[in-house]
Amino acid sequence: MYTAHPDRYADLPYRRTGRSGLKLPAISLGLWHNFGPDRPVDTQRAILRRAFDLGVTHFDLANNYGPPPGAAESALGEALKADFGSYRDELVISTKAGYLMWPGPYGEWGSRKYVLSSLDQSLSRMGLDYVDIFYSHRPDPETPLEETMGALHSAVQQGKALYVGISNYSAEQTREAARILGELGTPLLIHQPRYSMLDRRPEDEGLLGALDELQVGSIVFSPLEQGLLSSRYLDGIPEGSRAASDSPFLNSDAVTEDLVGQLRALNEIAKGRGQTLAQLALAWVLRGGRVTSALVGASSPQQIEDSVAATRNLDFDADELARIDAIVRP
Repeated sequence: MYTAHPDRYADLPYRRTGRSGLKLPAISLGLWHNFGPDRPVDTQRAILRRAFDLGVTHFDLANNYGPPPGAAESALGEALKADFGSYRDELVISTKAGYLMWPGPYGEWGSRKYVLSSLDQSLSRMGLDYVDIFYSHRPDPETPLEETMGALHSAVQQGKALYVGISNYSAEQTREAARILGELGTPLLIHQPRYSMLDRRPEDEGLLGALDELQVGSIVFSPLEQGLLSSRYLDGIPEGSRAASDSPFLNSDAVTEDLVGQLRALNEIAKGRGQTLAQLALAWVLRGGRVTSALVGASSPQQIEDSVAATRNLDFDADELARIDAIVRP
């Protein structure tokens, strides 16, 4: 029988999400990879337990996470039943709908039929009555935004979600989504963009500015850039790494000599701060409080421990920030 650590709220900072009443841990656990039938169940459970013991109260999923699609939600459902039944009210559980889940014209994108059917399926897989946050995972170029946002509003009205969010939306789309939801009476809580030291699009394309203006929270995915911003690639591509596999998210062509040189230079800055490169990358996205939370994956309890340790030093001086920019944006 699992019993959570009594001091789980002692160290990890929590940040208010936009102008809502919801606070999220600075580090959240994403179940994108490592939660499926190809991974040992004992390892999956150990990761979730260690995360919660460290104060990571937010578990982030999507309908298509696995592999195969749906497997991560099913795995979390089993873990909730086995370990977290008495802690449900301490957990923030999110899921998303937008990518392909079943064949035919109603199995992806942003129609009301797909979005609400997907949520029902997600709840069934996780054994839950509601999720805390329900996202539109990507904008649908053909369905009116009013329909997709209306479906999110309905999820809240039906008691199947407490809050709603969007992911992979542009700054302009985010402003329009927030306007529609505001008129419906269900505020836009949060946006989930990809953001890292190596991927500055949320800055460059005005998304972070729009979120500031709208007072909407943000939780960033791939802050370690699919593992590039870790110690794994400081000497090139190691065997067994994602870049050495047939992963569609990172391939060997991305790991150039120039990139390895950048990673080594960033690692020197991290050493000067008493951090690993991964901890530097997480601290950088969390700097200044502009980002609410950073989503990390973990293949072991140790990895979640290392990620949480990044929050012990989130302060950067102007020289450090300038040196980082000089390396990645010469």
